[in-house]
Amino acid sequence: MAAHSIGSATVSFGLVSVPVQLFAAGESKAAISFNWLHKKDGARLKQQYVCSADGEKVERSDMIKGYEFQKGQYVTFTPEELKALEERATGAIDIVEFLPAEQVDRIYLDRTYFLGPDKGGERAYQLLTEALEKTKRVAIGQYAARGKQYLIMVRPMDGGLAMEQLRYADEIRDIAEVPIPKTEVKKPELDLAIKLIDQAATEEFHPEKYKDNVRERMQEQIDRKVEGKQITEEPEEAPKTRVLDLMQALKQSLSAPAAEEEKPAKRKKVAGKR
Repeated sequence: MAAHSIGSATVSFGLVSVPVQLFAAGESKAAISFNWLHKKDGARLKQQYVCSADGEKVERSDMIKGYEFQKGQYVTFTPEELKALEERATGAIDIVEFLPAEQVDRIYLDRTYFLGPDKGGERAYQLLTEALEKTKRVAIGQYAARGKQYLIMVRPMDGGLAMEQLRYADEIRDIAEVPIPKTEVKKPELDLAIKLIDQAATEEFHPEKYKDNVRERMQEQIDRKVEGKQITEEPEEAPKTRVLDLMQALKQSLSAPAAEEEKPAKRKKVAGKR
């Protein structure tokens, strides 16, 4: 199925302009959610806003937005004032600098979009793609949309361009805020840990081998309920023995995969008997 554009923009670097279309790089599967119903008649419940001062129900026509500048003190804004505060969406992706991709830490990445050439921008699009590939650099700039100004990175990807929305520096917390006590790591433990990593190491990431088992299980049980069947509770796994000794845990981890590989072979023999 062909991707559908969610918007258009113009990538500008120097005096070069590249008209592009934006495409969502992925879609999150909606989490399974439940609605509140009236227990008496099964009707859907509606959310209401209540004034914290007098407890009265407030209609939407009587609402106004406000900014809390001090505890319990607000300055209010009309819809027109709020609109004036928003960043004007120019559709321009202004490139400011080019730098090696590894200079952008993954902690800054927020979400990804694909960029495709818009009408008349095919050559300029291909030029930017190949130039970034040859120089092994990414483009950093800003993009105004939906009332905000976003920090973005444009990078080459499989013959095309991807635009990644980044977080600003003041949106990132410092890991130094996390209490991490200094602890000595013994060399035998480190050697075993490295061996364990090497044992499970792969050279490529294959996301297709992972799936949301919890969501699938929930959906299966919900389907059973819709069909009039009872939801069956999953049998609880026996609690795993807690290994307090780090060396013992590492040694058991190294021997575990070998035991797991034997299980499929045993199942095949049973299937043959049937």
